[in-house]
Amino acid sequence: MKIYTKTGDQGKTSLFGGRRVDKNSTRIEAYGCVDELNSLIGTIVAEKPAANVLKKLVRIQGELFVLGTDLATPGDVKVKIPRITKTFVTRLEKEIDLFDKDLPTLKNFILPGGGETGSKLHLARTVARRAERSIVTLAKTERISNHALSFINRLSDWLFVLARFVNFQENVKEIIWKGRSR
Repeated sequence: MKIYTKTGDQGKTSLFGGRRVDKNSTRIEAYGCVDELNSLIGTIVAEKPAANVLKKLVRIQGELFVLGTDLATPGDVKVKIPRITKTFVTRLEKEIDLFDKDLPTLKNFILPGGGETGSKLHLARTVARRAERSIVTLAKTERISNHALSFINRLSDWLFVLARFVNFQENVKEIIWKGRSR
């Protein structure tokens, strides 16, 4: 299989189902942000975090492929593809609760950061939020699957709690945001 096809040289690409769209369309932007998030998570995986975290991050990478495929396939296309379901969202919620139960209760905002892995997980959260904004923009003009927005919203929460969990496991103290001086 050739890597380059030259079919995108004029600024267009194909969605699943064959429809050609501009490379800056809202649909391409949405799944492009998801792809960026997946790549960032790949850099975290490459650092070999703790086994329990690594396993979950690799699973999330697979789920982000499902989300990207879901977003790249308009609802009217009759191609059988995996779609994001409520099960994906529910699993994230259960894991958030599991990670969060041993963490100190948040009473203030914290600055994103911590150790190497925790800091990158905070960065991944912000990329997830950007992906979410692009999916919201897409949903205003085109039909998307029912659970795509819930999944990406919950995933950013999951990444936040996982960043805190990793920092806690590594005994890295969170920095409380002091707010502005009066």
